[in-house]
Amino acid sequence: MNLRGKISQGIYLVIDPSMEENQLLETLEKAISANPCALQIWDNFKSQAQAFNLIYKIKSICIGTGIPILINNHPEWAELFRLDGVHFDELSAENSSSIPKIKKQGKIIGVTINNDFELIQSAILAGVDYLSFCSMFTSSTSNSCELVNFEIIKRTRKLTKIPIFLAGGISPENISQLRSLNFDGVAIVSGVLSAANPSQAISTYQHLLKNLKK
Repeated sequence: MNLRGKISQGIYLVIDPSMEENQLLETLEKAISANPCALQIWDNFKSQAQAFNLIYKIKSICIGTGIPILINNHPEWAELFRLDGVHFDELSAENSSSIPKIKKQGKIIGVTINNDFELIQSAILAGVDYLSFCSMFTSSTSNSCELVNFEIIKRTRKLTKIPIFLAGGISPENISQLRSLNFDGVAIVSGVLSAANPSQAISTYQHLLKNLKK
């Protein structure tokens, strides 16, 4: 298992369980060859039975890669399937109360945040290991998020050194617009899952991210 908090900078891949299963697993096999820094299983399952079956298959594919696997919104599943961490869509009272237990299990904890600086401060104080700002741009997979104010990200970076990821509508065409921000990586869903060559798509994002940091 990955040591708690050890999530490196780079491309954070989010996979969508609502995709046709064979296509999803084939895409995942190709994508992990490009070594994304983390893999999150989105809480978008058709049923609990499908969720459990798919988690087993994803673990099997990722065995030996060293890529941390996180589950979205289900800390109990992170424990049950010995996954590396959990990512919360929001820092609710219930989610906050579960953080001490998750920490004791040695798991990575992340949370999606937006423009509410008080919630950002609360997440940091609660001891999360990374923050994910959503949505940077208009996105079909992040349509419930309002667009993030860049100044909030800059303010957050001054407050903490924990990894900051940016998510929502980020593409090879618009990633250069993030140059003014000090962040650690980007979370990608459709930009990889819908690509003809998922491995090459991740490599392209990695290259652009590297250039952005120069």
